[in-house]
Amino acid sequence: MSKRKGIFTATTAAIALGGAVTVLASPASAAARNGVCESGEFCYYYNSNNQGSVSDFTGSVANYGTEQPSCYDFKGAGNGKGKCIKNEAASVWNRSSKTVRVYYNSNYGGTYQDFKAGAKGNLNSSLKNQNASHQFSPSSRTNMSYGLYKASGGRITCGFDGYTSTPGRHEGIDIARGVGSDVRALVGGKIIYIARGHTGSSGLSTISVYNASLNKTVIYLHSAPRSSLSVGQSVSRGQIIADESWRGVSSSSGAHTHVEMRPGRRTHAAKSVNDPTLDNPNPTSFWHARGYNIR
Repeated sequence: MSKRKGIFTATTAAIALGGAVTVLASPASAAARNGVCESGEFCYYYNSNNQGSVSDFTGSVANYGTEQPSCYDFKGAGNGKGKCIKNEAASVWNRSSKTVRVYYNSNYGGTYQDFKAGAKGNLNSSLKNQNASHQFSPSSRTNMSYGLYKASGGRITCGFDGYTSTPGRHEGIDIARGVGSDVRALVGGKIIYIARGHTGSSGLSTISVYNASLNKTVIYLHSAPRSSLSVGQSVSRGQIIADESWRGVSSSSGAHTHVEMRPGRRTHAAKSVNDPTLDNPNPTSFWHARGYNIR
């Protein structure tokens, strides 16, 4: 099975690829998953360079499934016919009028690659044979650091499970911009816990915001909660809730905001330092679904 890396596009109605000719269907209207890449469809190919069996779609799919007979499979003639498409696609052709985004994870999460209307090409090295969902007209994302501060200059200083010199498993994402920077809610919800703390390693601060519709709590550590905040108060996405500080951090040079997603209704962050167990799932898909890039 040929799985050559690289991305290319073509705009001709039929193009010779690897010695074979890709024949286009009539542009009248897309049929329902018939294994032919027709006008209006987004199509996966089992092999690189748009070769092998085809699996065609007219809309987004968040989970392809992994077993027959319920999975989405390759239906066209050629190599791969009948196989489930999850983690088996090597190239695509976007014959729809919309941008389509291919994701590494199900539910539109993880690393991704965009294909504009009419684009044809190979999946990149991160996604070739590692595809789990695709989305028509994906929403644009905001960098998480910008969403937190609504200003440039923010940066992630430690990612999820990203400790390199500290013992334990980091349960959130550390983002820094500078002492005194406005800190904003990344997700709306109700405040269920506040600890104002004080500067220095023993003065940990906490703001816990529970979103009932998502059944998730977003917890902010180390920043100074605004005096106007109170338990039971509802906050909206983008609302200023704190000032960046070093509450629970040994020095001002380490000022940052630790942002942690916890499943369910939780008042406190999970322990990180000296704890070898991760209590929270990887939050990448959660933040992507909220419209944020983790950077």
